[in-house]
Amino acid sequence: FASEELKDNYDIVLTAVKNNYKALQYASENLRNNYNIVLAAIESDYLGSALLYASDELKNNREIILSSFRFYGYGMYYASKELQDDRELVLTAVKKYGYALKFASKKLRKDREVVLTAVKTKGDALKFASKKLRKDREVVLTAVKTKGDALRYALKKLRNDREIVLAAVGQKSYSDALKYASDELKNDREVVLVAVKQCGEALEYASEDLKDDYDIVLEAVRQNGYALKYASDELKRNRNIVLE
Repeated sequence: FASEELKDNYDIVLTAVKNNYKALQYASENLRNNYNIVLAAIESDYLGSALLYASDELKNNREIILSSFRFYGYGMYYASKELQDDRELVLTAVKKYGYALKFASKKLRKDREVVLTAVKTKGDALKFASKKLRKDREVVLTAVKTKGDALRYALKKLRNDREIVLAAVGQKSYSDALKYASDELKNDREVVLVAVKQCGEALEYASEDLKDDYDIVLEAVRQNGYALKYASDELKRNRNIVLE
């Protein structure tokens, strides 16, 4: 409810945005285009959301965008199209926050180094990579080692790659990783055993034959008693497993 005069008062607006970056939205158009005011707003906002209220001119200012990357690279969302195509800037963003890959230009989502850097920090940033890179073995392996269920974004051939699937299901607590493996690997005893040792409920995605495998079901139930509901009818009646 401040007057237009106060909204254009440099000292008042500067104090306001230092206390709360959202105050920038109420500043005059002139001050939303002021480098120091916008920088102060960004510094009071760890996500970089203050850029939402900055002028288009400052959204195209490289130093302003870089300053929003102190903790995350989310500021890429508000950057101009030109800066979303700036390779060095995007690399800096995805090092901080892998999901910033989503806001990179189409060209940079095809850039192997950029994508590898992104999936090292957020495995499932793989979903924003180009189709070509989602079938790149090193890229996918790096992604699933960071987050197992990033396997869902790999192209079909790599979901039948034993080393990749073992790396994915070996990540603790990612019960969904086995879900995205090929049917062949859902019937691979070692793969399923690794999966249920990390998360018992991964048994849900094992083949019917392996749901009837005593040792696998026992390991699954040891890890999580609720996994028993995915066992074969015969093993649900097995005293040793039920008592486990």
